[in-house]
Amino acid sequence: MARKTPRRPDDRPPRGQGPKAGPPPPAQRPAGASGRPARTEPDRPARGERGPARPSAAQPKRPPPEPRGPRRVREEIGEILVTGGWEDYALLDTGAGEKLERYGALTLVRPEPQAMGPRRLSPEAWAAAGAAFTGDVEEEGPGRWRTAEGIGETWEMQVLGVSFVCRLTSFRHVGVFPEQVVHWTRMAERIRALAAARPGERPRVLNLFGYTGIASLVAAAAGAEVTHVDASKKAVAWGRENQALAGLEAAPIRWIVDDATVFAEREVRRGRSYDGILLDPPRFGRGPAGEIWNLVDDLPHLVDVADRILAPGPSFLTLTAYAIRASFLSVHELVADVLGHRPGRLGSGELALRETGDASRPGRLLSTSMFARFEGDA
Repeated sequence: MARKTPRRPDDRPPRGQGPKAGPPPPAQRPAGASGRPARTEPDRPARGERGPARPSAAQPKRPPPEPRGPRRVREEIGEILVTGGWEDYALLDTGAGEKLERYGALTLVRPEPQAMGPRRLSPEAWAAAGAAFTGDVEEEGPGRWRTAEGIGETWEMQVLGVSFVCRLTSFRHVGVFPEQVVHWTRMAERIRALAAARPGERPRVLNLFGYTGIASLVAAAAGAEVTHVDASKKAVAWGRENQALAGLEAAPIRWIVDDATVFAEREVRRGRSYDGILLDPPRFGRGPAGEIWNLVDDLPHLVDVADRILAPGPSFLTLTAYAIRASFLSVHELVADVLGHRPGRLGSGELALRETGDASRPGRLLSTSMFARFEGDA
């Protein structure tokens, strides 16, 4: 489901005359690994489980993108891509600053700053949850889980035919971001189309900030050769664990512990290119060698580098941003400035989850993040 406002390349507003402030910040999420938490110390246990919330060490800003030619891309602004859940996941209810979700057989209660309305389900339904997160509601702050008797810290789930492990982490995340399924579904479609057009050749996908590797596994299952990059050794280990559980040990996936920007810059020098690139950066974080990441300062350069390793033709790039105080228009205009010289389609807006716990009335939407998605013409 998508709501959109088409825009032609020649009627965009003059640069700098967009809204000064965007919509309320989307639901907070880990920054860092692809999947999506914040980058942290190289051995952060899970996405979003990083070091200091704001790096204190000063470093020179990376160079801004170089000027591109006139925009040729078709732009569609204001899309709302909605996930209504699947067999193993459901957003049951929201309200009073929390959300009630079902992950597999386990029901969880977690903080949700955007859940500003009243709860619809009964107090008994909320109290029956198997686990509830308590403690610091800030993304960077650790907390604790209160669990019912007999509830363990790990369990298995499946999405788009790929099995993976979930965990109750100290940063309230569990290893999967359900709203991303709309991106994964479209990515798999593009990969299959590319593979069909080039028999015997696997499309190449680069997953930066790859987190627990679910997107990498979905891409590999669709027929891609995948390079998965994350700064966290523990996140990469979790991804390998998911690969084994999914029965994809023989799939061509390179698991790399590295700083996303440093790796992408190295790929430019190597002359490598990719048919698809996934970017899911944190707000702040650190690479394995102490590299500092600040989304506002560093994202323009990373998008610039990504353009240089994105293959021409029917390639794709998907960028998702969580927990930043900016409008999706900022993300849209950045990607349009850098990739707009390519013929294709660029859509942007928000990812949202739909409540499904109260069958007596339409479920409300919960915004989780902003995105920009480019798809090149053949």
